[in-house]
Amino acid sequence: MPELSIGAHVDQVDPVAEAAARDADLVQFFLGDPQGWKGPEVVYAGGPQALRAAAEEAGIRLYVHAPYVINVATGNNRIRIPSRKLLQQTMTAAGEIGAAGVIAHGGHVLAGDDPAKGYDNWRKCVEQLDMPVPLLVENTAGGTKAMARQVDQLARLWEAVLAADGGDTVGFCLDTCHAHAAGEELLGLVDRIRAVTGRVDLVHANDSRDAFGSGADRHANLGEGHADPDGIADVVRSAGAPVLVETPGGPAEHAADIAWLRGRAG
Repeated sequence: MPELSIGAHVDQVDPVAEAAARDADLVQFFLGDPQGWKGPEVVYAGGPQALRAAAEEAGIRLYVHAPYVINVATGNNRIRIPSRKLLQQTMTAAGEIGAAGVIAHGGHVLAGDDPAKGYDNWRKCVEQLDMPVPLLVENTAGGTKAMARQVDQLARLWEAVLAADGGDTVGFCLDTCHAHAAGEELLGLVDRIRAVTGRVDLVHANDSRDAFGSGADRHANLGEGHADPDGIADVVRSAGAPVLVETPGGPAEHAADIAWLRGRAG
């Protein structure tokens, strides 16, 4: 088995230095406020091209997480239309820094809406999106009207995505905390997801502060939460994809989580 490629979610001021501090192969970061609608901004000294060059020289793979406010599935025009715009801006900025992908949550529809409307909104979004880098849709932890909380919902989402022109280039990011919170057993989960998506392109390896099926998106350091540790390791081994930890703390805590993964799944 090839050696795991592992990294962490970090601050975007100097992602390359953050990677070195964690002995990481890849990093993920936001290009701005994750809870705001303002467009992305690369704050690395020298701008996008300087960051791209520094990452290439250091051999560090960059991933960008789209803002949490984005919800391209919703029937609320005041959210969906700005979401599409912000997602496009994020994709364009990620392309400028040479990112390996942009991660976006699956979103949800309004309480009174048919989920079919949300899946079709995803199809429309993908068809209109210019993707200089891959878009990776991430499973989510809670919500009864979510598009990508559980495997059966993900199957419907992927059917819609693949119906879009360019949908075959869209990838999938599997978050272990989110799956645990959604009530999905981690053991064997990669096979169940691949049966409906055909792919797992990135893993977010996170423990959970909450019980199985809680619907709560609260991450814990690996081995310190309620998620099945054997299940987390199984996801990482089975996926064979790059792995990011989005766990509490800084370089020391993330380095410990990376070591935990290498020891159990490497």
